[in-house]
Amino acid sequence: MVRRIEVTGSGGVRLAAWEFAESPKAGGGRYGGMAGGRAVGRGAGCGAGHGRGRNGAQASGGGVLLLHGLLGRAAHWAETARWLSARYRTVALDQRGHGRSGKPVSGPYAREAYVADAEAAVEQLGLAPVTLIGHAMGALTAWQLAARRPDLVRALVICDMRASALGAATQREWSEWLGSWPVPFATLADVRKWFGEDDPTLERPAPARGDFYAEVMSERADGWRPLFFRRQMLQAREGYAHDAHWEELAQVECPALVVRGLDGALGRAEAQEMVRVLPRGRYAEIPDAGHLAHYDQPDGWRRVAEPFLEASVPA
Repeated sequence: MVRRIEVTGSGGVRLAAWEFAESPKAGGGRYGGMAGGRAVGRGAGCGAGHGRGRNGAQASGGGVLLLHGLLGRAAHWAETARWLSARYRTVALDQRGHGRSGKPVSGPYAREAYVADAEAAVEQLGLAPVTLIGHAMGALTAWQLAARRPDLVRALVICDMRASALGAATQREWSEWLGSWPVPFATLADVRKWFGEDDPTLERPAPARGDFYAEVMSERADGWRPLFFRRQMLQAREGYAHDAHWEELAQVECPALVVRGLDGALGRAEAQEMVRVLPRGRYAEIPDAGHLAHYDQPDGWRRVAEPFLEASVPA
């Protein structure tokens, strides 16, 4: 079961948050029997704290806030949220410009706005001391919030996000790629096929990628189009295409897990350097996973994330 909650973000932007109840009966996952992973590193545990549970009761350990990546939406965390919700109050946020949240024409879509939105969600929903779990851009938002407001954050999970600047050339590549989408798509099957098979940037078929992008489409009069606007997405990406974020990573005081897929965007050397820079960092990798590690390899993702959470955030 999922419940939508309205949050007021920075500058009054309306944000949609989704609170997940306990998981359905066992065996309901999208991808059964996927390969697992391993987690190694240093540091565990942190200060005690309390937050409100699903029915208003006091729950030890605060809550969990899930932050999707660029082009994503809260629904991409559904499987993760369901197993987490058996132990913690779990909320996934549609970040500004994404999903069912507001998409102000004039923005802003700068890093500061995304961090302020996440801070507002934590405070308005009573999730502190919160465990932040982020993928890609959402992971950057998570560690920036952890660095700026250590009083709010109990633990942090970073999934496939680099701390170094990606470079101006990647902005041009992304602009060209977004412009190559054959929108509108006639059917959701066409969405799945293009992103899972026909996209020229693909090295090999990726059915889970097709599913991922099907979830960010909305049916219009002329067919299926994205829930976001290309210009706003490129604006949101500016903050990490051109800037590095090592200093903020070093300011994260809580236990932090850096997770990468072996075929993802985050290389092993940079991931391990991120762990070294983090005061209480740990490292994990998921075999057979790409950039969408938490989505296309949910079993492997759970095998590396769950032990870290159980050690760092008692239920």
